[in-house]
Order: sequence, then C-alpha cells, then structure tokens
Amino acid sequence: MNNRLEALLKEIKKLEAELINEIENKKQLYSYEIIKRGILFKADVITQHRQKAERIWDYLRHAKFSNVATTPVIWLNLLPAVLMDISVSLFQYSCFPIYGIPKVKRSDYVVIDRQYLQYLNPIEKVNCMYCGYFNGVIGYVQEVAARTEHYWCPIKHASKLKTVHSRYHQFSDFGDADHYHQHLSEIRHQFDELKQPPQQ
Repeated sequence: MNNRLEALLKEIKKLEAELINEIENKKQLYSYEIIKRGILFKADVITQHRQKAERIWDYLRHAKFSNVATTPVIWLNLLPAVLMDISVSLFQYSCFPIYGIPKVKRSDYVVIDRQYLQYLNPIEKVNCMYCGYFNGVIGYVQEVAARTEHYWCPIKHASKLKTVHSRYHQFSDFGDADHYHQHLSEIRHQFDELKQPPQQ
C-alpha cells in the first residue's frame, strides 16, 4: 500500500473516532446512560418523553394510506433476514476458525435499543426495532462477507464502487498479477488489527 493511501486511511479512521466521540457526548446532552446494553433516562426526562408520544389512534389516523398498505411488504423481508442471520452465523462459526479469520462480533452490528424511547408509541417502537435489526443484520453480513472475500479473493475491482467494505483497502490491485501471486498468503492473514484490543 502506498504512503498516500495509508495517510488517507489513517485520516478516515481518525475522523471516524471523532464522530463516535461526538455521538457519545450526546448521552450527557439527552440525559441517558447505557447499562449492560439497556438505556436508562432520568425520571423527569422519561416523563417529558411520555407526554410527547403520539397516541396509537392518532398515529394511525394521520398515517398515509400508502405507508399502511405497504407495511406487509416491508415485514415480508423479516423472514429472509432471520434466515440470513442464522446461516451467516453458522458459516462464520464453523469456517472462520478453519481459515484463521477473526469472527465478527454480531452485537457490534445488530443493535436494538430504540424501544427505550418513551416518546415513541408502541407501533413506532416495533418499527424501529425491526429497522435496527434488519440494518444491523445487513452490516453484520457485509462484514462477514468482507472478511471472507479478504481470504478467498483479495483483488480490487476495475470498476469504481459506490461504497467499499472494511477490508477492501488491503486487497491487491486489479491487474497486478505479480503482487497477487507473490503476496496472496500474506494478504490472507492480514487481520492483526482485529486480533488486538482497540486503542482508547
């Protein structure tokens, strides 16, 4: 990897850390703390939130017909998401130890916590739980797939990608046959930063 690319990646990681810190600072602003993955708000904040929750009847009465009509289509995707969640988990737990790939921590991706928000009514809470689960599974599956691709086919694409996954920057350049064949074994095992505890 060239120096310019390394510098850009370091800058991206620095900005990501700053973003995470900024999000963490919101805990104080909105008066909550996380205790064993549960969210605890101050009592007066909970009271204020409950007063702002829209009643179910009002929520349904003001809902667009198209939003209500498409709800079954949205929820049909839950079954394939659950099946993918299970099959990908089985895959990584059975195959990653064989390949020497560090396992993806599912709980880093699948986060369901919006049900603690008392300004949401029960329908909104269920919808938010679904979105948190579905998007979390997609992120989790993408990371498992990224580590799998890193091991089996670490070659960048010739075409420009809209987004790239977490392992892509370590891949061999498209068309660089010498680098690929000379460094494949080395690239396949470049997971050191995942095996080390993150720096504080």
